[in-house]
Order: sequence, then C-alpha cells, then structure tokens
Amino acid sequence: MLWSIIKIAVFVALVAGASFAAIYLLELEGGVRIVMAGQEFNLTPLTAVIALILLMLAIWLLLKLASLLIAVLRFINGDETAISRYFDRNRQEKGYRALSEGLMALASGEGNVAMAKANRAERYLRKPALTNLITAQAAEMAGDRRKAEEVYKRLLANEKTRFVGVRGIMRQKLSDGDTDTALKLAQTAFALKPRHEEVQDTLLKLQAQKHDWSGARDTLRAKLKYGSLPRDVHKRRDAVLALSEAQDILDEGNDITAKEQAIEANRLSPDLIPAAVMAARSYIRTDSKRYASRVIRKAWEAQPHPDLAAAFAEIEPGETPQDRLKRFAKLLKINPDHRETKLVEAELHIAAEDFPAARRALGTLAEDDPDARTLTLMAAIERGEGSSDAVVKGWLTRALAAPRGPQWVCDNCHHIHAQWVPACENCQSFDTLTWRSPPAATVSSSTGVEMLPLIVGSLDDRSREDTTHPAPDATGTPSDTEIADAEIVEDPTPEEDRKAAN
Repeated sequence: MLWSIIKIAVFVALVAGASFAAIYLLELEGGVRIVMAGQEFNLTPLTAVIALILLMLAIWLLLKLASLLIAVLRFINGDETAISRYFDRNRQEKGYRALSEGLMALASGEGNVAMAKANRAERYLRKPALTNLITAQAAEMAGDRRKAEEVYKRLLANEKTRFVGVRGIMRQKLSDGDTDTALKLAQTAFALKPRHEEVQDTLLKLQAQKHDWSGARDTLRAKLKYGSLPRDVHKRRDAVLALSEAQDILDEGNDITAKEQAIEANRLSPDLIPAAVMAARSYIRTDSKRYASRVIRKAWEAQPHPDLAAAFAEIEPGETPQDRLKRFAKLLKINPDHRETKLVEAELHIAAEDFPAARRALGTLAEDDPDARTLTLMAAIERGEGSSDAVVKGWLTRALAAPRGPQWVCDNCHHIHAQWVPACENCQSFDTLTWRSPPAATVSSSTGVEMLPLIVGSLDDRSREDTTHPAPDATGTPSDTEIADAEIVEDPTPEEDRKAAN
C-alpha cells in the first residue's frame, strides 16, 4: 500500500514538473532562429525543446539502422552476429527438444522413434557424441544390429567416445558368441577405463572361459586395487583361479607345479573344498600324510564334504575297516552334528559290519532329511541286519524317488554340476558354485552319493548264502533292475577298491 502511494506521488510530481516547465517555456520571451540552405526557421522555446528531442530520437534510430545493416553484412559474410546467435539459439532449442524426446522414446522402448529423434537432434546440434549413442542404443532396440555397429564404429574415431564404442561392439560380439573378439575388445576397454566394474567383470569372465588364469588373476588384482572387490572375496576368487591353473597344469602332466599351485590355492582359501582336496592329494603323492590330514581337517571344520572324506580315506588306502574307523574318529569329532559327518560315520560302520552302530550314527536323517544317499544307506543297514527282502526293496524304492542331496549348484542360474568348476557351465558366471541341495528333486547323481566305495574300502570276501537281499550299487543309489530282480551286488574287491581310491 505504501509503495503504491509513493509511486502515485512520484507520478504526480513528474506531471506537475512537466506542466510547470511547459508553462515556463511558453512564458519565456525570445526563441531559436535557424538559418540553413537559404531557409530561416524561428522556433519558440517550447518548439525548440520538442525539436531537439525529435532530433535526438532520429539520430538514435539512424544508429540502430546502421548497426542492423552492419550485422546483416557480417551475417552474410559468415561472422557471428546477434542474428546468427538468434538462429543458433533457435536451432539448439529444437535440437535439445528432439534429444530429450529421443531419450524418452528410448526409455519407453520405442527404438524407431528414438532413432528418428536422434537424427533430428543431430541435424540441429551437430554433436555426434550425444546423438550417436542414442542412435546406437535405439538401433539395437529396434533390432538393426548393422546400424548399431556402424554407429559404434563412428564413436571409435573420437577420443572422448572411444570407450563407449569399444564397449558397444564388445557387447554385440558377446551376444553373437564371438568370445575371441569380445576378449580383445574387453582388454582394450579395460586399458581405456580400468576402473569400469562391468568391463572388469566381463574381462574376468572371458579370461576364465579361455583358461587364461594368469590374466584373470591380474584382472582380479585390478578389481581389488580400484575398490570394486572386497579383500576377502578377492582372496577367495584368487584361490579359485590358482586352483583352476593347478588343474590345467596337472592335466599337462606337471605334478610339481600343480602341487605348488594347489597348495597356494589352499593357503589363500582353506575352506575352498576342491583346493583342499587337490592339495591333500598332492601331499599324499609325496607321502606327506601329516600335511594332507591337516589340510583336510581344516577344510572339514569349515564345511564337511564327501570329497574331503574320500581324500582322507586315500591317505591310508590299505587299512582295515576297523583301523579306518579309528583313524576317522578325529575327523568326525569336528562338526559332529553336521549331516555329512553322520553319513560318513554310518558308512564306516557299515564297512566294519557294525550295522546297529551305523543305524545309531545315521540317527533320524532317513525320516527328517531323506535323500537317495541316506535311504540307500538304510537299505544297506537293513540288509546287513538280515531284514526281509520286502523291507530292503522298500528303502531302495524310496531312494529312487528321493532327492539326490547336496550337489554343486550355481547360485546364479541354479544349474547342477556333477563336478566343481570355476565358472558355471550354463551361465558362465565365475565362482558361483555352492555345495547345497538343488531346488529341484529330479537331478543327476553327484560325488555325494558315489563315494561309499572310496570311504568303506574293501570288505573281506566271503560267501553269501542268502541271495534274496538286494544291495546298493557302486554309486550308492539303487537301479530299477535291482528292485525288480532283488539281485545281490558283490562288495568291491581289494584291487577294485585300490583303483577307485587312486
């Protein structure tokens, strides 16, 4: 309110001042006399003031017209002027509007629309670093792979967009299954941006697929260096790579180097079961039984596993079942409540023909957590105790339909593996295999139900008068023929057992 009153007062004062000035000029005597080109002009003071104001306005208009003419001439000459800046701003506005519409179309899954908007934005902006990326992604979305690859190759020419181009072509080669070219592109992308986590993971996966374990370990160290991998995970995966390298070296027949790599893998990750098994067997080959036992016990403490029990049995392959049971006692005291510990103890008692003790060791696993291995052991116990053929066949029938128990399962795609591998055979994910029960019950048998002969070893040969009781086969699971015919499968001979253990 006060401000409005002040503005009104100022306006009234200006009008009053102008009125007083006009009255003063009207009352003023004399005037202005102008003689030009033989013409004479006599102006009153008020007319002279008005003429002066009009003259100043005319001069201002002439100056503006002159500057406009100069700007037009400079515009025609190609120089930057206010006119060119006006048209440039207009083009930029249209270009950025097309660019934003292209991004929206890309986010909406409209590949063809996004390409059209990107082309329009390129005409106005002339900034390929912005528009080419949208064009490439839109072309991929629309299924025009040739166009996408062409645009990605254009990005390679610019130092600022080279990484984007290399990464785009690399992803295309991966989708085409051309892993050799993809590996070279991944190495180039890694050299351009070693901190890029996706490129690190892609390079590591490709190097693992190509069995380039040394290069994969370098990539893993880079992930640790740039903070994209925790130190404990790095140690675990470095152990996986060292173990994989040891396996390849062993396949080539270099036992000494393979042993060193296996021991290194076990040192890096003592709970990595395949590394512990391989290191233990390397010690066994050099008759270092004490070191082999220590490696297995340490891994068993982390997670009991049938492969560890099998390797522990190989330390003394010629011992009697009673001696084996006594030697295993120290191992079984570690994690005594674990499921695998109970199963191994039951198998050892079966080997020693102490079937009541085997039943006690097995406990309630057959009822609480039944699987093919547990139910097959129950069939063996029933047979050893002299149960009827119907009882044994009942356990074997249940074993056929039961889950197969823990196996090597990929945490990423849930693919089942009979043997441990560093990368999943299905999805190629690195270090994703876990020893656990798979989600599906209809899976193939694994080492978990194949290790009975390895641990039990050979039983004393004896004649069996009772031929009515079926026995589990060497894999620990019954076959359809055994259930139908109730035939006895003979225990493995000492020679067969030694071959299995080796």
